[in-house]
Amino acid sequence: MTDTHDTTSRPGDTKQGSSRRSALTALGDRKKERIDALAEAGSLSSDEGVSLWQSAWRRLRRDPVFLVGLAIITVFVIIAAIAPWIAPHDPSARLLIGQVSPATPIPPPQEGFPLGGDNAGRDTLSRLIVGSRQTLIVGVMATLGGLVGGMTLGTIAGGIGGWADSLVMRIVDVMLSIPSLLMAFSIAALFARPSQWTVIAAIAIIQVPIFARLLRGSMISQRHSDHVLAARALGVKPAAIVFRHMLPNSLGPVIVQGTLVLAVSIIDAAALSFLGLGSQDDSVPEWGQMLGRAQVFFNSYPEVAVYPAVCIIVVALGFTLMGESLREALDPKSRR
Repeated sequence: MTDTHDTTSRPGDTKQGSSRRSALTALGDRKKERIDALAEAGSLSSDEGVSLWQSAWRRLRRDPVFLVGLAIITVFVIIAAIAPWIAPHDPSARLLIGQVSPATPIPPPQEGFPLGGDNAGRDTLSRLIVGSRQTLIVGVMATLGGLVGGMTLGTIAGGIGGWADSLVMRIVDVMLSIPSLLMAFSIAALFARPSQWTVIAAIAIIQVPIFARLLRGSMISQRHSDHVLAARALGVKPAAIVFRHMLPNSLGPVIVQGTLVLAVSIIDAAALSFLGLGSQDDSVPEWGQMLGRAQVFFNSYPEVAVYPAVCIIVVALGFTLMGESLREALDPKSRR
């Protein structure tokens, strides 16, 4: 007996298959819609997408603390830049020397000299204005020197690792174990002829370990990030990974720290000049130098010391306010 198979399609089977295909098509369409909706919800439009620095600026421009610090620094930089042209008198000219005597060693405020003069008959206001330029130069140059040295050591430690990291960090640990101001005094005292450049060198050296440790830690955190791992998987050379991927993404905290270090550099420079380890040429005024020379007359004429001291405090406060606000804006853990 031979079995035969009916290959003719039944109407019921055709209808059932058609409905099944329709259900699958509808299910696929709904899945596509859900995926498209999820993708649309997870994506940012070009208008809404902003970088970290743009997002930080949006917060900073509404932060009164940052704005106050920025205003102080802006005024300070402008005055320092145009100091020779806005100073009412030559800061080295002894215009009031005729009023200097053992009984009155400090000329009082008078017309044309609103803050009076010093014991050499020179206009105090003009010396404060011109002295802002020297203070700015010392602070910026010392910070840049420390930044370059610290970035060099930090890049070696964080980029190479291994024995290089251990060696650099032991050097940094030794430098950090010594009080910074004491180290600056010791370095400045080593020079036979104290000058403005000895102050810059001393302050730059004590700032190196701060930048080195900060950059090294930031680069280590970048070492296991997705973009670095992807670059390694693609066979990118280690030097290119360090300088193109790790280093650029590690500079944010270092830049913020540089703003804070500027305030410390200005205070340290004033301290060295106050102790006589700065420039010995008093024809070129500097706030720390003016403060040191005023201590002889502090009991009878305290205003001679108060003027440069207030300038140092206000400028250092401006850099501190701006730096702290910038750090909070860039660090998600410390945002207010």
